Amino acid sequence: DKTALTAADFMNDKVLPFFDSENMALLRVLTDRGTEYCGRIETHPYQLFLHLNEVEHSRTKVRHPQTNGSTERLNQIIQNEFYKVAFRKKVYTSIEEIQVDLDIFMTAYNNERTNQGKHCQGRTPMQTFQDGRSLYQQYVFENSEEENQAA
Repeated sequence: DKTALTAADFMNDKVLPFFDSENMALLRVLTDRGTEYCGRIETHPYQLFLHLNEVEHSRTKVRHPQTNGSTERLNQIIQNEFYKVAFRKKVYTSIEEIQVDLDIFMTAYNNERTNQGKHCQGRTPMQTFQDGRSLYQQYVFENSEEENQAA
């Protein structure tokens, strides 16, 4: 279901709670230019959600999927290593059943499987995220200093 409301729900139900659990604020998201992500803030559920939660929204360049290459690669991995395998092994009777198995796959992917790409460099995605904490703290510190100087 590729709708703006579904995208906003996902952000509200999964993404923001994850960042809250890590004591971090979500500062920015990068999306493609699909209608589920882009529209007028006043009338578009996803745009409104980001605005209300003070999340900056960056968009990929038009007709340039390489801008979002990491996401494109993850989509391939999920397709090849989860869906193609799962549907050969099991007959699913509900979306919820598939979601349980996908959640298990994603937990293992994020916490156990190392990635060799330019971002992870042999670490798991979660290790990469945790290693980025110092950058986040530096960003927050620098912005709080700027706000104090302006006041």
